[in-house]
Amino acid sequence: MSGIRTARTSRTRLLAAVAAAALAALTLTACNDDAADAGGKGTSANSPAPTAPPAASAPAPAAPAPAPATGAPAQTGAPAQTGSPASAKPSAKAPAAPKPPSPADGKAVTCEGSVTKTVAAPLTRPVNHLLLTVTNTGSAPCYLYGYPAVRFGEAQSVPPVIEDSKPQAVVTLKPGESGYASVNLSATDGSGAHGRTETSLAVYFHGPSGNESVGAGSNPSLPAKGLYIDDSLKVGYWQQSMDDAVTS
Repeated sequence: MSGIRTARTSRTRLLAAVAAAALAALTLTACNDDAADAGGKGTSANSPAPTAPPAASAPAPAAPAPAPATGAPAQTGAPAQTGSPASAKPSAKAPAAPKPPSPADGKAVTCEGSVTKTVAAPLTRPVNHLLLTVTNTGSAPCYLYGYPAVRFGEAQSVPPVIEDSKPQAVVTLKPGESGYASVNLSATDGSGAHGRTETSLAVYFHGPSGNESVGAGSNPSLPAKGLYIDDSLKVGYWQQSMDDAVTS
């Protein structure tokens, strides 16, 4: 019996020692886990060591502004605008009205008393006719439009024109050239009424429209004894040649 008890006691002691060893192992494991929880993330031999973050690079210093030229003031900022670009532009001027041509321009003008000389000469053929000769005394060409508007003495109107004498083109006189027109003074058979003798004559010039006189007139001399005229008085158109004027 005593042997049996001894065996049981030994066995009990062995179990107690094993249980104590197991309890000690569990206690050690629990202590290691608590230490890991208390330190946050535990480090182990297998975990890589944390590396320090790279240091932030310092910004490069700005390049210094270039020094101003000698004698020129340094610019501290953009100049202030004093107005919009549109307001800085000069206002456009209206084009000037064109001037009428003058003899000094060298362009053709209307023949009239200030740029011509008029001569009146009685004709023997045809009879009872007067020849008017107009010479360009200016420095530019001039145009003889239509026919001469003549006034003898104190006449209040000008005589009519002979339509059959109208030329094909306007008479153009270069400086020094002459144009011509004839005046039918009276009826050759004496059938004209209100016959009279006149000692003065005025000659006026038409413009392009042919409806009015332009510029200055001319007062050519007549024979001292005067010229006989009647109501059959008529004038011919200006002609480029004397022959055309006489036969018109």
